Amino acid sequence: QVQLVESGGGSVQAGGSLRLSCAASGYTSSSNCMGWFRQAPGKEREGVAFIASDGATGYADSVKGRFTISKDNANDILYLQMNALKPEAPAMSYCAAYSPYGGPWYRLRGLSCRFGYWGQGTQVTVSS
Repeated sequence: QVQLVESGGGSVQAGGSLRLSCAASGYTSSSNCMGWFRQAPGKEREGVAFIASDGATGYADSVKGRFTISKDNANDILYLQMNALKPEAPAMSYCAAYSPYGGPWYRLRGLSCRFGYWGQGTQVTVSS
């Protein structure tokens, strides 16, 4: 059974940093694409950063240059380093992973992935 568990969310002031982690169990992260999404109340979920099995990455324009996605394949952990955070409404950040069994396809900056596994989310709040 695949499980994705996020951690590292919290409240931070604008300009600060947070690092999100996503621990995957029952899953081989090295062979598959993974990604981070965020969803604010009343809004659609949007892709923030993806990483392919070969290490290629893609970022939303709003975070490019400030966020970095990475994987620890040995331990099956996905990270999102978020720097220079900008004030925004509280949003949930979700980790997602490729599934061969189904799930919606997302495309971000040339990277496409079918995300069938999702974590429970971790909240990020950036205050001004």
